[in-house]
Amino acid sequence: MITIIAFIFFILGLIIGSFLNVVIIRLNTEKSFGGRSACMSCQNQLVWYELIPVFSFLGLGGRCRNCKTKISIQYPLVELATGLIFMLLFLKFQNIFFQNTFIFSLIYAYYAVMFSLLVVIATYDLKHKIIPDVLALVLGVLAFIGLFFFSTSGSLSFYPHLPSFLDFFSGLFIAAIFALFWLVSKGAWMGLGDAKLSVGLGWLLGFSMMLSGVVIAFWIGAIIGLLLVIFSKKHGMRSELPFAPYLVLGALLAFLFELHLF
Repeated sequence: MITIIAFIFFILGLIIGSFLNVVIIRLNTEKSFGGRSACMSCQNQLVWYELIPVFSFLGLGGRCRNCKTKISIQYPLVELATGLIFMLLFLKFQNIFFQNTFIFSLIYAYYAVMFSLLVVIATYDLKHKIIPDVLALVLGVLAFIGLFFFSTSGSLSFYPHLPSFLDFFSGLFIAAIFALFWLVSKGAWMGLGDAKLSVGLGWLLGFSMMLSGVVIAFWIGAIIGLLLVIFSKKHGMRSELPFAPYLVLGALLAFLFELHLF
């Protein structure tokens, strides 16, 4: 039973991931998020069987049906990542699902929206090496509102309440660390966008889990950065690497497994 329901949420995530790709591609362009999808090269409008998440990419061999231009691997990866996140969120909240469907719906919808937004931020930063202020702002506003309704202290729950002092200032505490790195290095070590992003992440996860997520992000970033320096000719010690993907991954792992390393 749980396996079937988890698979349904995975499929839902694939569908949402397809829309997130549209947002990532069209953000900060003159194109709207609505309208028919088309090939980025020949502008040929896509038919229904070219819009099936993951399977269309595989069926087309990763190329446009009309002009044979390679389709970015971003499309299936974002869809798979979103599907996996949606499934893991269900597995995390499955006890609430069987106890109170209404509360589950509120909790699941909130965190599904938040982590979908984080997928967009991480992918956009990976592509353009910048975190759009509007996305960081939306994340921060939603996370701040969530402080008064969602509690991450102990078992995750939903109820209107006043956040603790540490939870209330957790986003600012975490952001101050990144802002200090940015200030001391004059932007060489860390971008100011990472500080803006960490405000929302701190409010979303709480101080303890987010601090754990930051440490995991630095570990993952250090390992991948070192591997890129060793094995990639395109990257050197002075290469600029976007940090938001590592920060989002660290936050996701800390949230899913409720990590409190300190």
